[in-house]
Amino acid sequence: MKKRCGWCGDDPLYVQYHDEEWGVPVFDDRKLFEMLVLEGAQAGLSWITVLRKRENYRRAFDDFAIEKVARYNSQDIERLLGDAGIVRNRLKVESAIKNARNILAVRDQHESFSDFLWSFVDKSPIQNAWRSLTEIPASTRESDLMSKELKRLGFGFVGSTICYAFMQSVGMVNDHLTDCFRYQEVQRCFPAD
Repeated sequence: MKKRCGWCGDDPLYVQYHDEEWGVPVFDDRKLFEMLVLEGAQAGLSWITVLRKRENYRRAFDDFAIEKVARYNSQDIERLLGDAGIVRNRLKVESAIKNARNILAVRDQHESFSDFLWSFVDKSPIQNAWRSLTEIPASTRESDLMSKELKRLGFGFVGSTICYAFMQSVGMVNDHLTDCFRYQEVQRCFPAD
């Protein structure tokens, strides 16, 4: 039997997310936008709740096509608020749209949104070595810096704790426990220079 991080439990969707996605480095702007929206939507909720709504989010937000979402207007906001398949919180919905617009602005200054985000970890994942879930922090110096800069640029739902969860999900940090079968697999996803 494979040893996994205890947080994923035995829900098949959660296990699949843990085994195939969590902690794997992501460099695609669209995928990074998706995870930023989902992590923001998760604020105050459990991650499994948002994970179960993920396909609905992809449908509702045009598969997270940044340029399309950036053009959403008040009618799109009302459409999204009427969609029972997503978290219908006005601030979270408006934030997702505003964040898409801000990503386009970031791209004007950087080669990509990915380059901008990965600069907070010097373009290489932080390889932690936690033995227990209680050791994993809720935020770090890097997530504090990311949060501060994203807020300065006008992004919403990007507090330090959300930023750290985002960093974990997109592989900017490897927070699989050392006895988890994915720890070394994820470590190998981004070999050392």
